[in-house]
Amino acid sequence: MALDATSRTRVWAHLMRISNFGSIDITKADLKAAVDATDDWIESAAGASAPSTGFNSSLPQPFRGAASAQQKTMLFCFVALRRAGLLSVAEDVI
Repeated sequence: MALDATSRTRVWAHLMRISNFGSIDITKADLKAAVDATDDWIESAAGASAPSTGFNSSLPQPFRGAASAQQKTMLFCFVALRRAGLLSVAEDVI
């Protein structure tokens, strides 16, 4: 099941906070668009025998061109972990 807007925003905030994600020459809005695109891609790929586009191709520019392979993998993993209910972030504790 796709993430709701709150969960997408929390993954985005988490990615901005973690130190080992590294720096990328993009805006916060660019990173948010990448989180949204990742969740959309996972959702579309979940029901298909083969996704229509590869994950990298689904990422919006400038994130796709600016992020390293490691950063793209971390983005995918954090979104997937959140979808599975396995990623808790600071905003979850109130």
